[in-house]
Amino acid sequence: MFARHGVTVSRKTMGGWMVQCAKLLDPLYQAMKKELFGSKVIGTDDTSVKVLDRKLPFARIGRIWPYVGDAHHPVIVYDYTPTRSRAGPAKFLEDYKGYLQADAYSVYDAFFKGERGMIEVGCWMHARRYVYKALESDQRMGSALHLIARVYAVEDRAKALALSGEQRLAVRKRVSARLLERLHKYLRELKQDVLPKSPAAAAVRYALNQWQALTRFLEDGDLEIDNGASERANRDIALGRGNWTFFGSDNGGRTAAVLRSFIASCKRSSVEPFAWFRDVLSRIAAHPITGLTELLPHNWKPIGSTTQA
Repeated sequence: MFARHGVTVSRKTMGGWMVQCAKLLDPLYQAMKKELFGSKVIGTDDTSVKVLDRKLPFARIGRIWPYVGDAHHPVIVYDYTPTRSRAGPAKFLEDYKGYLQADAYSVYDAFFKGERGMIEVGCWMHARRYVYKALESDQRMGSALHLIARVYAVEDRAKALALSGEQRLAVRKRVSARLLERLHKYLRELKQDVLPKSPAAAAVRYALNQWQALTRFLEDGDLEIDNGASERANRDIALGRGNWTFFGSDNGGRTAAVLRSFIASCKRSSVEPFAWFRDVLSRIAAHPITGLTELLPHNWKPIGSTTQA
């Protein structure tokens, strides 16, 4: 873009600008994280990113974790960690108490024990993938897939009708609970017949082991059936890998996580990201610290405007 205007700016200089922007916006990033923790339920997932390391002759693998707030706290906060160990999400979520919706990755298990205060919500999207993968080698999984599809149809119908949380819960108890009871019985019967190391066994084992978490959405109409929002938050990272290929360092990963948080949150609130950055970066240094939340994408109003851009 600079070249089209006959301007030569090195990548190192532009990278430095990104670091400076992230540092300037860090107080707002912390305010966004506080907003996130007000959510009844937070969805999370992770995806891999290549990271350069001067100590190694090859790029190692880091992780990006999106944390998606609920409808009343419409923010998406990304965190970067050098590894996929429990320490990363444990540190990020150490002050959170509420529902956590995620896949069955073992690092989350400790969050639902003791005094951590988090309640596990499972993801039917992950369970359905196991069932679909097993269908090719075991046609009996078709019945399970059909029942899952019927449960999703209930959710689609509730969304189309814009039902409230209470109304959605009532429909789930009346229809979805019965369908899931049939599915649970079918999977328990199937467990006795599938080969232990087959894809069908993996699908049955995943669903039955996660059953309490998978049926948690039947307890509260504000909970979602799956973790699709977090997976969609990772999609842009996956697409971006084809363009920027790798992070130059762990610090680069943290910078990207901060800036990406604002871009994703802007998109979620239908705010044009460039307009938001241009406005907020020009006035955040003089903005009262007590009013930082006014600058969050879902609250933002440009100077001189009474409505969101």
